[in-house]
Amino acid sequence: MSLSTCAPCLFWQSSIGKKIVVALTGAFLVVFLAGHLVGNLLIFQSSESFNHYADFLHTMLHGWGIWLFRATMLVALALHIIATVQLTAANRIARPTRYQKDATMVASRSSRLMIWSGLTILVFFVFHILHYTVRVDGDLKQLADFHQNWAMTVAGFQSIPVVLFYILAMGLLCSHLSHGVGSIFQTLGLRTKKSANVINLFSKAYAVVLFFGFISIPVSICFFGLGEKEMNETIQKVEAAAKAGLTSLPDAGDKH
Repeated sequence: MSLSTCAPCLFWQSSIGKKIVVALTGAFLVVFLAGHLVGNLLIFQSSESFNHYADFLHTMLHGWGIWLFRATMLVALALHIIATVQLTAANRIARPTRYQKDATMVASRSSRLMIWSGLTILVFFVFHILHYTVRVDGDLKQLADFHQNWAMTVAGFQSIPVVLFYILAMGLLCSHLSHGVGSIFQTLGLRTKKSANVINLFSKAYAVVLFFGFISIPVSICFFGLGEKEMNETIQKVEAAAKAGLTSLPDAGDKH
């Protein structure tokens, strides 16, 4: 089958096709972020609740569930980025001369901000994966190996530079979302003159809720000492268990 007769290829090659891909992958990522936040906020409930939630994610479909989801996320993110970059490049080729009208210049600045914030978010995404999924920090990895994800999360936010970077990245992400969520509705033909104001309000409200929801965790841990005492106790227990050759805490099922 040649590219000229491949329907998915023709769809991807068209500007409209790429915009729909950006909208659909964006919608998927928007829903994921909401679910991710709800799960993460369990950290305020108790270490037991958060650890059970983390264990559930890692044992779905005998451990395959989390990897299938990660693969889907990676594909969605890659398609979102590639389609966005290609659309931006195509727009610049189509309009090589800068317009002098204020509205056009504002739109141009907005587009550039979206691109740069998107790239910063990508850097943050890679950092976040290395921080909490790959766990390049040996101490965090040891806590995760003992299924102490609550303590691992608290330990990961003890560094002020790390927390400040998270806050900056969340600010850029939510700025990106405040514009992007509305664009999803518009691209999919769900935005009308009557619903435009409601959609704009929803986009901004969604971004604000996500911003304060996500930063509340590192801020509470780093600047207000959330879970510090329990984290230190858990670290001591894990280190003792590791020295004894154990693979889990004897009282892992008990509430601290």
